[in-house]
Amino acid sequence: MRFGGLLALDGVSLDVTPGEVVGVIGPNGAGKTTLFNVMCGFVAPTAGRISVGGRTIRRIRPHQLAGLGIARTLQGVGLFPGLTVLENVMAGATVSARSGLAAALLGAPRSSRDESRLAARAMSTLADLDVDSVAGRLPATLPYGIQKRVALARALVNEPGYLLLDEPASGLDEADMSDLAGLLARLKTRIGVLLVEHHMDLVMSVCDRLVVLDFGRQIAAGTPAEVKGDPAVAAAYLGEELAAEPEVQRADG
Repeated sequence: MRFGGLLALDGVSLDVTPGEVVGVIGPNGAGKTTLFNVMCGFVAPTAGRISVGGRTIRRIRPHQLAGLGIARTLQGVGLFPGLTVLENVMAGATVSARSGLAAALLGAPRSSRDESRLAARAMSTLADLDVDSVAGRLPATLPYGIQKRVALARALVNEPGYLLLDEPASGLDEADMSDLAGLLARLKTRIGVLLVEHHMDLVMSVCDRLVVLDFGRQIAAGTPAEVKGDPAVAAAYLGEELAAEPEVQRADG
């Protein structure tokens, strides 16, 4: 991915398969956000290709993600403030609704069957994440950690094959982060997860594989243990301190 004279991504290659969590890490300006934006279709890569389920996609666009079996979350929660928790999650399910979100939320007769089906699916997803008890609440009335779970429920309601998480631990306290680790362990039993994150303790505990970027290039890949012991990674990002004791590290970008 080139922006004028800046080569933001240079020959980066990775794969994500169902049943695993793959983490992308690196220092500030390493290209993590750019890689995520390319994979989500926010920007078109200058060269290279993206394949989903063995099918090469010339250009992924954001509105095509759900149809490709891909769900994503943003760094924030991105919930609709005027909709209840249940309605927010229903909004994520409308890719499979025959009459669309507008008709469903307005209660149009032709959408009543879809509305009931979407509501049932949304409630089931909320229950799976242990937040069904707040289905009738507005997002602003909930703690931030619960809002994060609602945003995750909205991403999962279509039962995607792949989930792209952009810094899901941002703004979470220690207890919420522990809950997130447990959720990711459960999720990977049925889907593939790509995690872009700067909380290294979370990354090291939940990821099956890591890809390390530095100045737009992939400098290492492997299990957390392999990456942790790689001298190139220590020099570029993790440093001697992590090799001795993994603590929370931060590196946005």
